[in-house]
Order: sequence, then structure tokens, then C-alpha cells
Amino acid sequence: MTVKERKTPDGAADGQAPVPGPQDIAPLSRRFGALLADWLLCLLVTGLFTDPRATWWAPLAVLVVEYALFVGLYGQTPGMRLARIRCVSASDGGPIGPIRAGLRGIMVCAVIPALLTDEYGRGLHDRTVDSVVLMA
Repeated sequence: MTVKERKTPDGAADGQAPVPGPQDIAPLSRRFGALLADWLLCLLVTGLFTDPRATWWAPLAVLVVEYALFVGLYGQTPGMRLARIRCVSASDGGPIGPIRAGLRGIMVCAVIPALLTDEYGRGLHDRTVDSVVLMA
């Protein structure tokens, strides 16, 4: 990943985490592919314990838990790993933590926030929890 270093007004690096540039942002196609892979995984896991058609909310709950654990602690879900993307804190580039990742997962399940993007492709769910999806 190519990143720019933050500079102080005199031009020296300030020792902070590198700031990702627009070239590092993951394209929508990879994000969608990762979500599709994660959704299929959630359906498979839910199918082990219940009928996903009868309990419509169970795959959504599994997706939120998957996001909270995997994105919150490791920065990637299994689908994101396959798509070679990762979700990190926009401010410091580290993991966003389980609480913020769980909130992000709930907002992804709501679908509409993910469709409200800014010029960098960050959905409302990413801006709310201060995260960004980058190429891994």
C-alpha cells in the first residue's frame, strides 16, 4: 500500500500514522464481492443451527457479530480477506474495535447508509464510525 506521511508545517514528518491517499481506497466492486462472500458465510453458519428462511433475522445477527469480531479486532472479515481489502480507522489506520465495528455492521444491514457515499467512496456507515476500506 502506498501512503503519504503527514507533514508538519515546516515539511518534516510528524511521526503520526501514514495517511491513506485516494489510490488506496478499495473500489466498490471489491467491497460488494466481500459482502457477498460474508453473506454466504452467514447463511451457511445460520443454516447449521436454524432455517434461515424461517428466522429471517438470524443471518443478519450473524453478520453483525462477524463484523464486530473480525473487523473490530483484525480489520478484515473472511470475505474482505478474499477480496484483499481491509477496514481500518480513518484517523490512525488501526483496528476500529468491536463496538464501532458492530455499529458499522448494523448500519450495513440497514443498506441505505452504505449507499450514501462521499467523494472517496466512504458510506455513511464508514463516516459514522470513522473507518475507511482500503486495499490490503
